Amino acid sequence: MNITERFLNYVGFDTQSSEDSETVPSTSKQLVLARYLKEEMECEGLEDVEMDDKGYVYATLKSNIDRKVPTIGFISHYDTSPDCSGANIKPRIIKNYDGNDIVLSPGIVFSTKKFPELMEHKGEDIIVTDGHTLLGADDKAGIAEIMQAMCFLRDHNEIPHGDIRIAFNPDEEIGMGAHHFDVEKFGCEWAYTMDGGDLGNLEYENFNAASAKINIKGISVHPGYAKGKMVNANRLAAEFATMLPADETPETTEGYEGFYHLLGIESNIENARLSYIIRDHDRKKFECRKEHIAECVRKMNEKYGEGTVTAEVKDQYYNMKEKIDPIPHVIDLVLKAMKECGVTPKVEPIRGGTDGAQLSFMGLPCPNIFAGGINFHGPFEFVSIQVMEKAMQVIVKICELTARQ
Repeated sequence: MNITERFLNYVGFDTQSSEDSETVPSTSKQLVLARYLKEEMECEGLEDVEMDDKGYVYATLKSNIDRKVPTIGFISHYDTSPDCSGANIKPRIIKNYDGNDIVLSPGIVFSTKKFPELMEHKGEDIIVTDGHTLLGADDKAGIAEIMQAMCFLRDHNEIPHGDIRIAFNPDEEIGMGAHHFDVEKFGCEWAYTMDGGDLGNLEYENFNAASAKINIKGISVHPGYAKGKMVNANRLAAEFATMLPADETPETTEGYEGFYHLLGIESNIENARLSYIIRDHDRKKFECRKEHIAECVRKMNEKYGEGTVTAEVKDQYYNMKEKIDPIPHVIDLVLKAMKECGVTPKVEPIRGGTDGAQLSFMGLPCPNIFAGGINFHGPFEFVSIQVMEKAMQVIVKICELTARQ
């Protein structure tokens, strides 16, 4: 089986996770792919294959050398984003892409003007959707690359490698992917998530992240007799939203700039709820952002009465850079592997997070390597087959270089 066949197999499974669920995994349909992956790893001859009751799948490619080298790991998640349907995905391979706009379905055009990144893959074989679902390259491309690399190493015993651990997990897209990951069982000195974007991407800086739920209590009174009595939670919600900087949103920031992102508002006269995420690469600025939320709540209560507005702020993950910086060889290894595979490294901060961020703070340093998917979480997601193949080659080279150190 080649890497394209593996990938197309995986995207046939609907594995959308859900933020509204309290189960692990958040959707039972994720377990269908988890079981398939377990069986596939067993059929491919991997060892120590197991799947726990929460859908985390682990396996080992045993060392083929007689000396001790570091045990390293590769990780990908199999859930897809709640932002866009992952059911009945209809992938299409466009061979030798010519650089023009692509008609995905009648009336749905993948425009190079709107998505200029398409042009960077002219001449390659790309996989697109029909414009009605996401593709699932985030992160089934990563799974395909890891599986293909393990099979390649299995079949090429002349390439030295130590024990290689692999793991596939649910619920990354809702920020829960690492919460039940068994770092001790995984038993690696360090690992890599294959969950990055385009060719050459290497990421070991990510946002510090928190969620904020703002709850507003109103008082409903007949509008004809409301003077001095009504507290309209709808209006207070709008007022609160204007208290956060208008130029510090996802739409207005890039690079290392942080933001407040309003995910949604649920409101009526008596009750309103605003849901935010807070992001910043700089830990001090991150803490200041949370303090600003608290200050806005204080000012609203000062104006409308104590207890009118409350905030529930929860940290989600932190910038893995502080855990990676003390062990630079983990990054140097990837840079060398990429160069030996003919890939130009592109070291960039993640304007988001990965399971690797949380795992790094759980004792498993875990930078993020490109998997090839582009335009994640939407119907214009695509992946280049040639980039997936390069990612697979980089995995193989990392394993080889680790053994040769």
